[in-house]
Amino acid sequence: MAADNARGAMFRVILPNQPSRVTNAELFFDLVFVFAVTQVSHTLLHHFTPLGAVEVTLLFLAVWWVWVYTAWVTNWLNPELTPVRILIFLMMLGGLVLSTTIPTAFEGRGLWFAIAYATMQVGRTAFWLFATPRHRTAVRHNAIRILVWLCGSAIFWILGGLAHGEERLWFWIVALTIEYVSPAVRFWLPRLGFSSVEAWAVEGGHMAERCAGFIIIALGEAVVVNGATFAELDWTADNILAFVSCLVGAIAMWWVYFHKGAEAGSERLSKSAESGRLARLAYTYLHLPIVAGIILTAVSDELVLKHPTGHSDIRTIVSTIGGPLVFLIGTILFKHAIRGFLQLSHGIGIILLLVLWWFAAELSPLWLSVATTVIMIVVAVWESVSLGSATEE
Repeated sequence: MAADNARGAMFRVILPNQPSRVTNAELFFDLVFVFAVTQVSHTLLHHFTPLGAVEVTLLFLAVWWVWVYTAWVTNWLNPELTPVRILIFLMMLGGLVLSTTIPTAFEGRGLWFAIAYATMQVGRTAFWLFATPRHRTAVRHNAIRILVWLCGSAIFWILGGLAHGEERLWFWIVALTIEYVSPAVRFWLPRLGFSSVEAWAVEGGHMAERCAGFIIIALGEAVVVNGATFAELDWTADNILAFVSCLVGAIAMWWVYFHKGAEAGSERLSKSAESGRLARLAYTYLHLPIVAGIILTAVSDELVLKHPTGHSDIRTIVSTIGGPLVFLIGTILFKHAIRGFLQLSHGIGIILLLVLWWFAAELSPLWLSVATTVIMIVVAVWESVSLGSATEE
């Protein structure tokens, strides 16, 4: 009984009308993923081929999945307690190993990447199971379900780490498929069945703040890289305009996500009777394209800053238009999930970007960047002035 009480004490105490705050330990943990996001964007920049894009996408999906699973667990457990803090710090160690191996994950350090990833996923979930008292049957069964699914995917991660070339890619695709499908089928197991909606209840304000923090991480990484790149360039008119365009584009992305969407998401999730179901859709899955769009835009920014003149090549076109496009698709779906309607401003922005694609090859990287930034500004301003009107609603 005493052991069960001690385990139960590791869970957050949720009080009505008192949102749980994001702790300093969680923010400290997130610093590792600033490095991970940087590694993903730089790896894509140096392997911008069809195969390289597939490989980097797989690595990004893994990075996001290990982070968002940790956000779920620290939504339930209390990071102010020493055992949970130790878990977070061990996860930081695993995250650093994972991040350092990203550039060579499909070369010499694939096994290290697989071991780090599988250990983080399985180890964190095993700790959550251990921390759950026996009388909380639904939560324990949920932890068991997730642990079994993650152990199954871990086999394919390790097999991929031991394999080489195309075999590694296919093993890891299978592993990621298992992990991404499992929440959608509610971690079904033969004897335990499906997990219940009640077992997935979250503290909405905390979950929304955690995911908003990851958006800040991605945007902040882009701003830092832009500043570092610009510092090494001559301050010509083209370079200055390119730098301003990249910065304003990042600000527009921040505005589109945070002006109303982040706050509305937090409020909606906090009041939802099925907070777990909404968090799974809006924050676990639909935040993926939002973050991916920011990372792809960061790749574009570096290409534009280094080569602002001349004709835009395929890498520049795909990243410069594709980044905002993927970001807006993710944002419009996210806001639809939490508000129940599609943002007209976002839809028009998506159409304008698709139209711009037809003329992209005729523009220099600088003016292509300026054009996409103007479109993002239009979306941000339109949403700001029309939100709440009959047109948007």
